[in-house]
Amino acid sequence: MNKKTFLLLIAAVSALGGLLFGYDTGVINGAQFYLSKYFDLSDAMKGWVVGSALLGCFVGAIIAGPLSIKIGRKYSLIISAVLFTLSAWGSGLPSFLPESVTLLVVFRIIGGLGIGIASMNAPMYIAEIAPSDIRGRMVTYYQLAIVIGFFVVFLATYFIGNNLTEAENIQLGWRKMFWSELIPSGLFLILLFFVPKSPRWLALKGRNDDALIVLKKIHDDEQANKEIFQIQQSLKADDTGLKVNYFSKAILTIIIIGTVFSMLQQFTGINAVLYYGADIFEKALGFGKADVLKQQILLAFVNLVFTFVAMFTVDKFGRKPLIYIGAFGMLAGFLLLGITLQQQSVGFLSLLGVLIFIASFALSMGPVVWVLLSEMFPNKIRSVAMSVAVAAQWAANYMVSQSFPIVMGSEVNHSDTWNGSLPYFIFIVFIVVIVFVTYKFIPETKGKTLEEIEGFWKK
Repeated sequence: MNKKTFLLLIAAVSALGGLLFGYDTGVINGAQFYLSKYFDLSDAMKGWVVGSALLGCFVGAIIAGPLSIKIGRKYSLIISAVLFTLSAWGSGLPSFLPESVTLLVVFRIIGGLGIGIASMNAPMYIAEIAPSDIRGRMVTYYQLAIVIGFFVVFLATYFIGNNLTEAENIQLGWRKMFWSELIPSGLFLILLFFVPKSPRWLALKGRNDDALIVLKKIHDDEQANKEIFQIQQSLKADDTGLKVNYFSKAILTIIIIGTVFSMLQQFTGINAVLYYGADIFEKALGFGKADVLKQQILLAFVNLVFTFVAMFTVDKFGRKPLIYIGAFGMLAGFLLLGITLQQQSVGFLSLLGVLIFIASFALSMGPVVWVLLSEMFPNKIRSVAMSVAVAAQWAANYMVSQSFPIVMGSEVNHSDTWNGSLPYFIFIVFIVVIVFVTYKFIPETKGKTLEEIEGFWKK
């Protein structure tokens, strides 16, 4: 096997963590439409069932940092795969288990732990293995895998749901939707045993010879020797013999910037659209029940196509230009949706607004946030700093997923002033903040090695 093929296979296997992230996120969208009726859930309880997994994601991301340092990126991903598999099986509540919302939530939280661990380790692992000139595209494979997961699960839930009556879906369909995740989670678990350990993690552990062996499987000998030298120099420069002070001004500043940027990805409202897409299409946009899952497939397809656009432009245009382009597109999409809702002229333009928003997110904040988070932190603090940033992202995700159905159902939102448009104008404010933060604080990392990027923070 040649080096390029080997590198792509490594990235593809680790990106399966992203596919399961997308699949698990998407499966609750299709399943909650029926399980909410099965358990007769209120808006608040629906938010809890959907958002409960995000608590697991938050905890998973927090423990992912220490776990990644202790046992490495590879074994952390293996643990996440085990958690995915357990959650997929249990969330369908097999017949010998109690029919309990509480038990369903427990299994959703277990799956969330897997997502939290994978969402921090998978992009970091890819970034630590990839050559600098194609690193952006390779980390984007992670986001591509997420949206493929969305797309595949929407197809799966559509075909599962379409072949059953509404009564059968309420009784059985949502269980099959959860169980369908067993296929990708099992594949992820098996394939992870065949990928190498991260060369930068090996170097952090003082295993430079092992790190060089991995690098030589990916690069030619000259580039591998150059890279191991840069890694050693970076670690040596940071090695003062003292423990890292994460509360020092320099390190804390880097972590805060990454954390705020990570949270802003969620405050765009992306997961409100993805988690509650079925409700939005049925209630806000007036589509019939028969059309809901078809609209979800369209949404997932647009998400997939424009992630490919990002994948092939992130190393050419750079990270920041894609964010600017995407931010203005997201603004246009939500303005179109918000104004048509406010003016009570819901129809094709409303759907177009949703699709413009999804397309713009998919070519910008979707993949670029993961690229930048995997690149921007110095070697010595990468695991902990990324753990904090990703945990904060999941906390933001939880806040949005919990509050969105409540705001949607509020009297204020249904007043003559807003007519159901309030949540989208709130998201618009945060998208404006993204443009400011990107301009003021985010470095352009295109084409630089991870060690060169460290130099940006030392200026």
